[in-house]
Amino acid sequence: MENVALSNVGRKEVVRGSKRSIRRRLAPWLFVLPFFSFYVLFLAYPALRVCYLSLTNSDIAGQGSFIGAANYLTLFQDQDFWASVLHTGYFVLLTVVPNTLVGFLLAVLVVRLKRLRLFVLGCFFLPYILPVSVVYDTAIWVLDTNFGIVNLFLGSNISWFQDPVLAMPAVAGVTIWWTVGLNMLLFVAGLQNIPKEYYEAAALDGAGAWQRFTSITCPLIWPVASLVLLLQLILQFKIFDQIYLLTLGGPFNSTTVVLLYMYRQGFQQGRGGYAATIALMLVLIIIVVSLIQFRILRIRRTPQ
Repeated sequence: MENVALSNVGRKEVVRGSKRSIRRRLAPWLFVLPFFSFYVLFLAYPALRVCYLSLTNSDIAGQGSFIGAANYLTLFQDQDFWASVLHTGYFVLLTVVPNTLVGFLLAVLVVRLKRLRLFVLGCFFLPYILPVSVVYDTAIWVLDTNFGIVNLFLGSNISWFQDPVLAMPAVAGVTIWWTVGLNMLLFVAGLQNIPKEYYEAAALDGAGAWQRFTSITCPLIWPVASLVLLLQLILQFKIFDQIYLLTLGGPFNSTTVVLLYMYRQGFQQGRGGYAATIALMLVLIIIVVSLIQFRILRIRRTPQ
């Protein structure tokens, strides 16, 4: 009887141990489940749906028939699409590197402040948290043809957003003013992490301010600069809000970027399948350009 009782106790302990083991295995998955469900429902499924829609002649409601690669063949021959790609690339050239440089220079100046550093940093970062509608009103107030502050200062009547040559640089300038605060904040964090002992040792060795800047600051801040350049590249390729509000793609379609062209095809002309094709092509372009940039930046970081 005692042996039977001991065997029953042993079985209970085994069952309890197996239950604890199962709970331990399931516990991590239970924590991951909410995020995984959100990811599948709002990211993975829409992405797969867009891939399918690009193979159909669906309208904006997703109603249509399967047509295979016809949308892609049409896209490769669409001159308006490639023009929008060129406009987007031009905007990227006007914003990515200048925005990074301005953010870096402002960060260098801010970290040198002994007083009111947080106040100055907050003033530069404030535009970044503004909604695009407020940015639009501010840009119109500053760059208005007749009553803008810039034209009053220059004593001219330049049509910044109505001139085919000046429209894109004007939008780029507004974008840099709007988003440079984030770059500046990242650079400030990177600069503050550089040990001061490096500068003190270089100063004792007779290095001047410019030598310390080029030999210590620039190499050590390069990882942050690489991150900022990559983030800016991805963000500026997805330009839409400023263009839509400030120029509507004009004048003469000189500022029609890829997302605005996709919006016109999908929402104005009801070509949902073709708009999905444009979206996938933009994703492919961003991935390719990002990989090229990452490779270039990685080569730059490699010691010679």
